[in-house]
Amino acid sequence: MAGGLHHGDLDTAPAPRGQNVINYFRENALDSIIVIINAGAGQGYCGGWTAALAEKFRSHGVEPDITLAKSGAEMVARVEQAVADGAPLVVAGGGDGTINAVASALVGSATRLGVLPLGTLNHFAKDLKIPLDLDAAVANVVQGRVCKVDVGEVNGRIFLNNSGLGIYPDIVRDREQQQRHLGRSKWPAFGRALFAALRRFPFMSVRLKINGEEHLRRTPFVFIGNNEYLQGLTLGARERLDSGNLCLYVAQKPTRLGLLRYGLHAMLGKLGEARDFDVLSAPELIIETLHHHMRVATDGEVSLMKPPLCYRSRAAALSVIVPGQEG
Repeated sequence: MAGGLHHGDLDTAPAPRGQNVINYFRENALDSIIVIINAGAGQGYCGGWTAALAEKFRSHGVEPDITLAKSGAEMVARVEQAVADGAPLVVAGGGDGTINAVASALVGSATRLGVLPLGTLNHFAKDLKIPLDLDAAVANVVQGRVCKVDVGEVNGRIFLNNSGLGIYPDIVRDREQQQRHLGRSKWPAFGRALFAALRRFPFMSVRLKINGEEHLRRTPFVFIGNNEYLQGLTLGARERLDSGNLCLYVAQKPTRLGLLRYGLHAMLGKLGEARDFDVLSAPELIIETLHHHMRVATDGEVSLMKPPLCYRSRAAALSVIVPGQEG
C-alpha cells in the first residue's frame, strides 16, 4: 500500500472499474452491500442523507442495504445476523468506536469490513489510507482490495487502535458523564474532566509481564497499541498493521504539567509526541494490579475489567477493504 503500509496475503483481487463492475459484484455475490450507520451519534443520518448515500453506492452498480442503528446493541445484532447469513461484506459508517463495534463481530469470520469514516479522528481509516471523503470512501468499498490486519484483544474485548489505563479512561468517563447528564459539548466537557484529573493527580501501581520479564511501575498512564505507533508523530500513524505485535508505552512519573501534557496528547490523538515513555513490543502481555477492577479504554470506549488484564495480538484476524492494488 502507498505510504509504506504492509499487509498480509490478499484473498481476493481488486474489483475491475467501469462497465464491468456490475458483473463482477454479481459474480461475487456483492450486488447488495450491507451498510450500518451509527445513527445514535446525532449527526442527522436520516432522510435525505440516507437516500443520497444509497445513490452513491448505486452509481457503482451495487444496491446498499442500509441500517441506521440507534444503539450499539442494534448495531452488533445487525452485524451478527449478517455474519450468520454468510454476508461477504459489511460496511461500517461512523467514528472509531463504531468501526470497532462492527469489526469486533467480524473478527475471525470470512466477512470483510468496509469503512466509511464519519467520525472526528478516524485513526483506523487514516492508518489504512482509506479516504476520508465520503464519495471516495464509497468508491473504495466497491473497488478496493482486501487486506488482512491484526487486532488487539484484552480480556476478550477487541480493539483496532489502542487501549489505555489510568488517566485516559478516567477523563473519557468523566467527559461522557458531563455530556450525558449536563449537556456539555465534547471539548468543554473534556477540559473540565482533564482539570479534575489534574487535581486528583492519580497514579497506579502495575506489574507488567512481557517477553518473559516483569516490570514494576508507578505511573499515571499505560498505553497499548495494536502494532507500533511512530515515535514523535501523531498517534494514529502506524507504518503497518500486520506485525503480530502489540506495543506497550508506560508513562514514567511526571509532574502535574507532564500529566496535563499526557492528557492533551491522548485526547487529541498525539500521544506519540509525549516524552518519558518506556516502550516494549510483544505479541502478548499481562498487566497486574492490586485493584479489584480497572477502567480500561479500548478505541475510546471505557469498560470496567477485573485484573489481570491479558492482552494479545490476534494476527491477520480481520479482512478490511483498502485502496489500491499491490505495487
